Amino acid sequence: MHPVHTDYAGPIIYELSEATEVMKWYREFMKKAPNQLTGFFLFLVVPPGPPFPEHLHMKKMCGVAWCYSGPLKSAEKVFKPIRAFKKPALDLAGPIPHPVWNSMFDGLYPPGHLWYWKADFVKELSDAAIAKHVEHGSKLPTMQSSMHLYPIDGAPAKVKAGATAWGNRDAKFAEVIVGVDPDPKNKEKIIQWARDYWSAVHPFNMPGAYVNFMMADEGAERVQATYRDNYKKLVSIKRRYDKQNLFRVNQNIKP
Repeated sequence: MHPVHTDYAGPIIYELSEATEVMKWYREFMKKAPNQLTGFFLFLVVPPGPPFPEHLHMKKMCGVAWCYSGPLKSAEKVFKPIRAFKKPALDLAGPIPHPVWNSMFDGLYPPGHLWYWKADFVKELSDAAIAKHVEHGSKLPTMQSSMHLYPIDGAPAKVKAGATAWGNRDAKFAEVIVGVDPDPKNKEKIIQWARDYWSAVHPFNMPGAYVNFMMADEGAERVQATYRDNYKKLVSIKRRYDKQNLFRVNQNIKP
């Protein structure tokens, strides 16, 4: 664990028409970003309330949710190349207590909403993949639906693939596509959008995904692809300690 008190964090948002340019810049910037800085790219519908200004409410946009957890005195220097890239439509990044930033958007996702998840690990974010992201990310079906692209090539990449259950140490990003809405009438709409989006970008991605971003109906092959070369070892452990498969309400590794 690492003690954190105040982050320098917040979303920096751009026009949807700039999404291709932003994703290409983001891809290159993250290659050299310090480990104390993270930021996930996202497509979003701007929520209709503070801290977002009224003229952006319910507008489809793109952006990066940044979080720098290094010394605050260095934050402005770290963000200088981010702000030099181009003028955003909204810049909310600044000092913020870690618990506040960590819970800032909880109100958008209260318990009871319908969620449909599709995900992959990403080794290379190519121009062709970005084109598909922009095509489908521009079609967000509901206000809460989104696509997040989390960078995971910092400290995780320093651990050997066989050291833990998670073997995707060569992945650069963890991608998640979520269709979300409180109304059951929109169930098919959010599912179809997420599936179409995933089908379009999956050919550019790795076979597996972060297990907490996967639906229960994805099947054994996807579970095996997610754990890669570690799957056989996990099966042997499961066979030794859980022959009856008690722990099965998950992306299951059958004994």
